Amino acid sequence: MARFLFAVWPFSGHVHPALAIAHALRARGHDVAFYTGAEVRATIEGEGFPVFAFHHVDEARVTALASAEFPYSPSAWQRMRSAKRVQAKFREWLLDTVPQQVQDLDTILPNWRPDAIVCDLAFWSPFLVLAESRQIPVAVLSILAACILPGPDAPFWGNGSPRPRTVFMRLKSRTIRRVVGWASGRFRSEVNAIRAQFRLPPIGCTVTEYAARMPLYLVPSTPEYDYGRRDLPPSVHYVGPCLWDKPRSAAPPEWLERLPAGKPLVYVTDATVGTTEPFLLRAAAAALKDLAVEVVMTTGKQRIPAELGLPPTPNVRVESYIPQSDLLPRTSVMVTLGGSGGVLAALSAGVPLVIVPTEWDRPENAQRVVEAGAGLRIPASGCTPDRLRSAVERVLNNPSFRQNAQRLAAAFARYKGPVRAAELLETLTAGVVRRYQGERDLPVAAGT
Repeated sequence: MARFLFAVWPFSGHVHPALAIAHALRARGHDVAFYTGAEVRATIEGEGFPVFAFHHVDEARVTALASAEFPYSPSAWQRMRSAKRVQAKFREWLLDTVPQQVQDLDTILPNWRPDAIVCDLAFWSPFLVLAESRQIPVAVLSILAACILPGPDAPFWGNGSPRPRTVFMRLKSRTIRRVVGWASGRFRSEVNAIRAQFRLPPIGCTVTEYAARMPLYLVPSTPEYDYGRRDLPPSVHYVGPCLWDKPRSAAPPEWLERLPAGKPLVYVTDATVGTTEPFLLRAAAAALKDLAVEVVMTTGKQRIPAELGLPPTPNVRVESYIPQSDLLPRTSVMVTLGGSGGVLAALSAGVPLVIVPTEWDRPENAQRVVEAGAGLRIPASGCTPDRLRSAVERVLNNPSFRQNAQRLAAAFARYKGPVRAAELLETLTAGVVRRYQGERDLPVAAGT
């Protein structure tokens, strides 16, 4: 029996995959605890896991920084200005909190004595500081559906560009990475200054690449979804989706059973936490009101549906939040901004998608869904009701989209998700990380 401490930010996209793996570890006889914010303490403790809440980390400030989305703009100049503001907030959130994280964990580690730490990809102190300074094994759990590490098999991350298929496309991605690497020199200096506080040497690469130097780096999807990449370090393991969205004992909402049968169900979701202009919900309400479908919309937990001014429509039901595990088995097509959790949940259920991506990981997910033939992508700047309606009808009427989504669902299931992650974490505590049976050893990516 081993002890695993999950260090995660207190947001659903970070906590839910960790909870799925925590359940798998406990089922195999291990002890699991969480270090995270007090906001999610009740959820985690309700699943039977102890929580060490932030003490030195300012949770309110982190929540404000993490939720500070900026309205999407079709203007490249406005998007650039927003990106700079977001980057500044990310620095304050992800990097400036590292010393406070270490202060908290230095209190927890000697008392609870975990055999390994599992940190989410955005929780930096375990792999930037503690793995070396406290000599404890660290595994990185990606919160993204696709692997963010650079390599020739994937385009430069963030733009949702197509998979590189030519020498020119690979050269373009490599050039962009070099320019961005040069531009981020100051940030890397700040990272190394924090490491110097703990008498650690400079990392000599990006934080993104440094995370893959940990013995385990878990990606919650499969090569079939992620461009069939063969350019990743041997620490990287695809494990399949790690999904959790409610306690097992929680019953589905009663109204689900009362939805009219015989019509396709279209599920439209903005985000689990919706804070920006709900342009997708407004476009979908206009696009689908006269279509022969039933529509369920979710606005996000921070919104009150009645305050959005969506016109009442007989075939549209609007809720703030519904566990996707309740809704997706009945869904014919999902319309979404393209966050990793929702995309992985839909594809795991064999549900095709229409994705209208804005920022973060959404363009990357949208492009991978399109290249897999499991859905369509509409640019946010061109998301008109007519275009959205046409896309939904095309996905509903062309069986190849569902067939490809089901193909990905079958691939996801083969990787076993939380169970496979737990198996790999067990080998980490034994001091040996073995390759998944059937996987080929992969070359180490340049610069790692």
